[in-house]
Amino acid sequence: MPKAELLDPQGKAVAGALARTGHTAISGVRIGKRFELTVDGPIDDAVRAEVEKLADEVLSNSVIEDVVGIHYETAAGETH
Repeated sequence: MPKAELLDPQGKAVAGALARTGHTAISGVRIGKRFELTVDGPIDDAVRAEVEKLADEVLSNSVIEDVVGIHYETAAGETH
């Protein structure tokens, strides 16, 4: 997600469009990006650490973005 102190022109445009279409309960929108990674094998502490490092150092620009969540889904469809 863009850091909170930075402007988000896309989010502002979407918030304006929502207000114009009658969705007045929404007071703000922030737009970010999402990556889905597929891991072969079980998700253990080493895999979690590797994914966190990738998110922080490779997939995001730490100057302007914050990593706000990493979710793990098992083969059975459970989210962790």
